[in-house]
Amino acid sequence: MGLGRLVALLCGGVFWLAAQPPSAPSGYVGSNVCRACHPDVWANFYKNPHYKSIASGHEPADRTGCESCHGPGQAHVEARGGKASIIAFSELPQKQILDNCLRCHAETLSRANIRRSAHTLNDVVCTSCHSIHKSPAPKFLLAKRQIDLCYGCHQEVRSQFSMPFKHRVNEGFMTCTDCHNPHGAVAPTWRMAARPRMVDQALSNEEPCLKCHSEKRGPFLYEHEPVRVDGCETCHYPHGSTNSRLLRRPVVFTLCLECHNGADHFGRQTSPGAGVLPLTGTHNLADPRYQNCTTCHVRVHGSNSDALFLR
Repeated sequence: MGLGRLVALLCGGVFWLAAQPPSAPSGYVGSNVCRACHPDVWANFYKNPHYKSIASGHEPADRTGCESCHGPGQAHVEARGGKASIIAFSELPQKQILDNCLRCHAETLSRANIRRSAHTLNDVVCTSCHSIHKSPAPKFLLAKRQIDLCYGCHQEVRSQFSMPFKHRVNEGFMTCTDCHNPHGAVAPTWRMAARPRMVDQALSNEEPCLKCHSEKRGPFLYEHEPVRVDGCETCHYPHGSTNSRLLRRPVVFTLCLECHNGADHFGRQTSPGAGVLPLTGTHNLADPRYQNCTTCHVRVHGSNSDALFLR
C-alpha cells in the first residue's frame, strides 16, 4: 500500500471518529432500551419537541432522549424497573423539578425570572402545568387547555370573564398568555411596581394592553398623567366588569371625580389664556349635561392638539 493511500485512510478514520456522537458515559443505555418497557410513551415521543435531542444525533448522552430528564437508565434496567432506580419526577421535591428542567431551558426561562415568579414562590412548577409525555394540547406540552389550567387556580378571574363586559378569553379570541407570562415577568415600568404579578410587557416596556389598543400608545403632546404613570387599571378592570368599557364605576363622572375632586386645586382645569376654571358653575355636575365627561373630553388617553383633551 502506498504512503499516500495510507495517510488518506488514516485521515478518513479521524474524520469519521470526529463525526460520531460522543460516547456514552457509564450508566447510560440509550432511549431505545426504554422503548421496550414504555411503548405507550415511545409511540408518540417523536411528536414531542424533546425528540429533537435524539433526532440530532450529536447531543451528549446526558442530554439525549429519556435519560436527559430521568438520568442514567442502567440501574433502572438491572432493577427491572421501579421509581427508586431512576429520576421519577412524581417523587421529586418542587425545587429539584425546576432545577432539572432549567438544565436545558435556563436560557429562555431565566430571562423571565422564573425563580422569583409568583408561581415558583407558591410551589407551582413545570410539571404542574406541563405534561411531557401525554400532552393533549397542540403547543407547549400543556397538561390541559391553557384556559382550564389557569382557571384551576384562579377561580376569581374565571368569574370576571363571565361578566357582561370582558375580554373574550372564554370565546377563544385571546388567551391568558397574551397578557401574562406564566414563567414570571421582568421588572415593572408603571405603577411603581404595584401591579398584578407576571404581567407581560409590550414594546418599549409598556403595558400589554397596548399590544391590541395601539391607538392609546402615544406619545402624546398632552399626556393624561394617570394613563402614563399608573396605567390602564386606574380606570379599567383588566378581565371583566359589569360596566361598559370595563370601567371601575358605572357612571363616568364618578370615576373622573376620584382624581378631579378639587382637593388642593387638583381637578381644576387650565386652558391657555383662560386661567383656572373651577369645577363649579359651567361644570355643575348636578346637571346631566356635564355628567358624561367624555362627551367633551374625548381624548382622555392623551391628545396632540388640546391640553384639556377636548379633541
